[in-house]
Amino acid sequence: MGLTRDLTVMQNLKAKFKNLKNQIKPMSLSTFNVWVALWLSIILNIGFYEKIKELTPYSGFKAGLFLAATVFIVIAAYNLLLQILGWKWTAKVTAISLIIIGGFSSYFVNSLGVVITSDQVQNMMQTDLREANDLLSLHLLNWVFFIIILPIMVIFFVRIKDESIIRMMLKKVIYSVASLAIIGGLLFSFYIDFASIFRENRDLKGMISPQNSIASTISYFHKKAPKKDLPLVTYGEDAQLIKKFSEKKVPKLMVLVVGETARAESFSLNGYAKNTNPQLSRQDIINFSQVSSCGTATAVSVPCMFSGMPRTSYDEQLASHREGMLDIAQRAGYKVTWIDNNSGCKGTCDRVEQYEIPKELREKWCDSSGECLDGILVDSLKQFLSNIPESDETPRLIVLHQMGSHGPAYFKRTTDELKHFKPSCDTNAIQGCSQEALIHSYDNTILYTDYILSELINTLKENKKFETGFWYLSDHGESTGEKGLYLHGAPYAIAPSQQTHIPMLMWFSPEWKQSNSQEIACLNQQKNQQLSQDNLFPSMLSLLGIKTKVIDSKVDMLNLCDGKPRA
Repeated sequence: MGLTRDLTVMQNLKAKFKNLKNQIKPMSLSTFNVWVALWLSIILNIGFYEKIKELTPYSGFKAGLFLAATVFIVIAAYNLLLQILGWKWTAKVTAISLIIIGGFSSYFVNSLGVVITSDQVQNMMQTDLREANDLLSLHLLNWVFFIIILPIMVIFFVRIKDESIIRMMLKKVIYSVASLAIIGGLLFSFYIDFASIFRENRDLKGMISPQNSIASTISYFHKKAPKKDLPLVTYGEDAQLIKKFSEKKVPKLMVLVVGETARAESFSLNGYAKNTNPQLSRQDIINFSQVSSCGTATAVSVPCMFSGMPRTSYDEQLASHREGMLDIAQRAGYKVTWIDNNSGCKGTCDRVEQYEIPKELREKWCDSSGECLDGILVDSLKQFLSNIPESDETPRLIVLHQMGSHGPAYFKRTTDELKHFKPSCDTNAIQGCSQEALIHSYDNTILYTDYILSELINTLKENKKFETGFWYLSDHGESTGEKGLYLHGAPYAIAPSQQTHIPMLMWFSPEWKQSNSQEIACLNQQKNQQLSQDNLFPSMLSLLGIKTKVIDSKVDMLNLCDGKPRA
């Protein structure tokens, strides 16, 4: 009886839906395509039009005319595309696909000011579940419902008229020719203005949804997607230690911390008004105030900084299957270990030891989703160092990869005790927070990083078995609402300083300083010079006492004093 009742209810609902659908007046295929083009062009691209309004050379009525011309060009372009792709048997599938793709891309463009490029697609491909969860918010869910689900429901109920092939083709030709005429006429009328704006802002097309996601995905698979089964290219095969550590008795141990999403302008060490570096300011560090990143996203910056290639000629495909800094250090005799509290090393640590963080530390520092505070790196380093046998005199390079200030869930990146700046933005829907609260939340993550870095230095101070060194630099910076931009990943050519100006600092034990006094003096001379992640590869190898022909002396910090190469 229960099953029969359920079947009856389902049949009644089906009949009601069918009746509702039949009551809606059918429309022609061409009209359907026009309505879809209007939705894609207008609703999904408010952020793009706001940017055009900002860039327009006009004011008053003429500015409004130029903006209207832009809107009509986009509408006509999408209408032309849909007249080509949208046939009776494909129209709804095509429309739904474009609405889904465009709906999600427009959320990031309109709400967070993100420009969709192949780099952003690469970030998405390398994003793990924890990072994806941080993007979920009530704001996103509302967006998905009103911008994606509702129009799809409308499309489901729309009926498309049955028309003869000749009539349908005639309408398609008329609508297509009209679209071409609108595009051609308006582009001709405002050619100089459009040419100037798009020439100076080449990535502006990355704000037009859904074409931005489609074009960027194609570009990613064509240019950036890792190729399989490529042979490993050896690099720095001549690498060797200049002086064997057995002769010095005390080997070197360098800890390199790769930060996440920290920007230099938020470090009080660099002049920021709020005291975000109370701990590091008490350490005997060398702070470098003018350092730029290789990219604006982890997927670019991390492989780049370890590759030995300068930013201006960085080849992602080559870097993906060529040995890098860690391989060379390992070949020269260093024991290299990578300890990760982020989303992986992006291929840079594939051939060195990757430390598995013990279960008890994960239970201490991680939440139910597996996301861990950076305190886990301090405990992991302590445990790792304590497990090195007394008789083991192998020099070591240890890389720690931070979670750092990874957004948008800044409130998760620190402890309650270190949330000094209030009111804060305690949500991942950061675009809904006040600028003050958002900056406070971000600054709290910098305060926590300050604490973590200081604790790592204190850990090295206690180790007398090695000459210890410490080098920290962030992978890239972060936008927190400046000029309407949030997060990171902007195309480098137009990226604001908040995304490319990164913090970098070093610390050395008294033993290291005593053995390498000239090198330390040379580094101190460069505290306020223009540097970049290009300097990491050659300078790190030189600091470790490694000699190889692949070290470029022009960017080796130990070969640059007073801004001039040393002989």
